[in-house]
Amino acid sequence: MTKSNAVVYVVDDDALLRDSLEQLVKSVGLKTETFASALDFLEYDLPDRTSCLVLDIRMSGLSGLELQDELVKKGISIPIIFMTGHGTVPMSVRAMKAGAVDFLQKPFEAQDLLDAIHRAIEQNRQTRVEQAEINLIKGRIKSLTSREHEIHGFVVAGTMNKQIAFDLDVSENTVKTHRARIMRKMEVASLAELVRATEKLDKGDIK
Repeated sequence: MTKSNAVVYVVDDDALLRDSLEQLVKSVGLKTETFASALDFLEYDLPDRTSCLVLDIRMSGLSGLELQDELVKKGISIPIIFMTGHGTVPMSVRAMKAGAVDFLQKPFEAQDLLDAIHRAIEQNRQTRVEQAEINLIKGRIKSLTSREHEIHGFVVAGTMNKQIAFDLDVSENTVKTHRARIMRKMEVASLAELVRATEKLDKGDIK
């Protein structure tokens, strides 16, 4: 049995299926929370933890796809595994384009769902690790002064100290001093590390 702090959220308006899925998820050592409707889930204050969402497509009230749209609007990023007995190709394409990690046709094998859940949780765990690293880099970037920000841009672009000094109309020693402070504040030991950290930040901003 797998021990994990991750939680699996199940949203389905079929009480029997909810109970069945809850028992299945718990059988592999995962925590679970169940909801009878999409609105119930939207009103839930999601804790900051590794998780995934097992979601029925067709429900009374807000549908699974509409819930997915609402989560995107709210900026809530959580891997979604859709379940449906009436799925279509356009429906699955829409779900995947909006970030769903899997789309299971009912009836499905229990192991297929568990495999999808483990993939989704691992994806979310990795995303959270990467985001934590990006947030750390953002904090270090914010600690730079305006001049350090300016020189940082030149440095990661590969500009030599002499050229930076010329472009900013300062002495080369001044550039070297600022460069050393940038390296210290960014907690990197080499230009390569500084460039990699900046690239991670850029990728994080794109997301």
